[in-house]
Amino acid sequence: MDTALLRIAEEATGFMPEPEGLALYEAACRVPTGGLICEVGTYCGKSTVYLAAGARVAGAAVVTVDHHRGSEENQPGWEWHDTSLVDPRTGRLDTLPHLRRTLETAGVEDVVTAVVGRSEQVGRWWSTPAAMLFLDGGHTEAQAQADYEAWARHVRPGGQLAVHDVFPDPADGGQAPYHVVLRALDEGFREESQVGSLRLLRRVD
Repeated sequence: MDTALLRIAEEATGFMPEPEGLALYEAACRVPTGGLICEVGTYCGKSTVYLAAGARVAGAAVVTVDHHRGSEENQPGWEWHDTSLVDPRTGRLDTLPHLRRTLETAGVEDVVTAVVGRSEQVGRWWSTPAAMLFLDGGHTEAQAQADYEAWARHVRPGGQLAVHDVFPDPADGGQAPYHVVLRALDEGFREESQVGSLRLLRRVD
């Protein structure tokens, strides 16, 4: 991966460990030329930079979808709340300005298109097939399942599905992404690899 982009990805606010980010990058590099990578759950753009770096190598594009108000675990009183991301005017979390800064710093605005909205709402009208889908949105059971239901159907045959924060053992973390992987395995995807909590699958039907 380009060393400048790797440094920017490492410094960006977010929760993507470098080995998992590099696995995302490598998966994005395998996308066919002209293909589309869809990311659900942008936050401040850390994982987006890894995907954009791979998309640039592949000659692909990235669309990243988020409402930018933070997942449940990002809200006040929760472990992953970051007060620096709160808009002082409204008192609400707003990660969109931070994403814009990340993309500008990385110089990937020509590769990445940000869509602001709830993933299930955007997925309802979305029609472009995805060569790769990365799910890293809300981690409640309801939201994780809604993200999968809205977007997995857009993955074209042979396309890749990446799911983050997959923990089979409840002692290691929440179970919602793991349940998404189990559902995907029942619905036409085959697991290809695992790096940390990142699972990489491929649609085979």
